[in-house]
Amino acid sequence: MGDLTPELVLHGYSVGIFPMSESRGDPEIFWVDPRKRGVMPLDGFHISRSLRRAMRHSTWTITTDTDFSGVLDGCADREDTWINAEIRNLYTALYEREQAHSLEVWEGDVLVGGVYGVVLGAAFFGESMFSSRTNASKVALACLVDRLQTGGFTLFDTQFITSHLASLGGVEISRAQYHAQLAAAKNRYASFNAAPAATPQDVIQRMTQIS
Repeated sequence: MGDLTPELVLHGYSVGIFPMSESRGDPEIFWVDPRKRGVMPLDGFHISRSLRRAMRHSTWTITTDTDFSGVLDGCADREDTWINAEIRNLYTALYEREQAHSLEVWEGDVLVGGVYGVVLGAAFFGESMFSSRTNASKVALACLVDRLQTGGFTLFDTQFITSHLASLGGVEISRAQYHAQLAAAKNRYASFNAAPAATPQDVIQRMTQIS
């Protein structure tokens, strides 16, 4: 693959592919086009009884676009990661152009979880998340789903489905189904920062009323 630019990365998302690397130390980047695509239906997020309880009693603070680099580094801080130096630079450049965003979970002044991704129209392409506290990634995802709903998004792409995402309502769809959803979403308007960051208590109250 030749030199990547933020514009080329966005074009890749617009046609249904995304870049990855084999490992932190591998300088090579390749495009991925899964035969089966993971998505999180924005009206299908599953809230377990334990997650409801955790969010109602949470003392964590939620912010957005406050520490993008911290979230990126948290996601890369694992034995196996596809976030190499070039990918880190590319997504930082997208963040600086307000085309990538992060949601942070704070315990006091300590970043304990978060998720980041790319925005194109009304599609949010979730790239990665991390957690250093029990339930922090689940709370981050719940707050992200609430934010995407509030901002008018119609597609939350998770790329692949893990058991963790499936337990929260994530599903697998065919490549053709994904492209249809992407085509409908990418030319629509949505805003990631349409409203201030909500507390876990506000989010769980809204989700409970909807469900």
